[in-house]
Amino acid sequence: MAQINTQAEIELFLQEPKMSKVILLNDDYTTMEFVIKILMDVFEKSYNEATEVMLSVHKNGSGMCGVYPYDIAEFKAKIAKQRAQKNGFPLKIITQDLN
Repeated sequence: MAQINTQAEIELFLQEPKMSKVILLNDDYTTMEFVIKILMDVFEKSYNEATEVMLSVHKNGSGMCGVYPYDIAEFKAKIAKQRAQKNGFPLKIITQDLN
């Protein structure tokens, strides 16, 4: 491990990771069942939590999957998109940095 010499280096090393929200957007093709499966498998939601998010997407146009460190948020969004594409769904999912 590299040696940390200055207070600035210590503060940089100890910074909290940047956090991002992962948000599902409504579309007219991805099934509710598939959305629930993605929320449970990729975002580790319980069935009830996944159903609540799915209903928010359906009724309000979007629903938050969770808040994660930036790299994890991007990874989870990518995995969800790949699974949707593999299953023929145009799932729309975005990440949004928290300020």
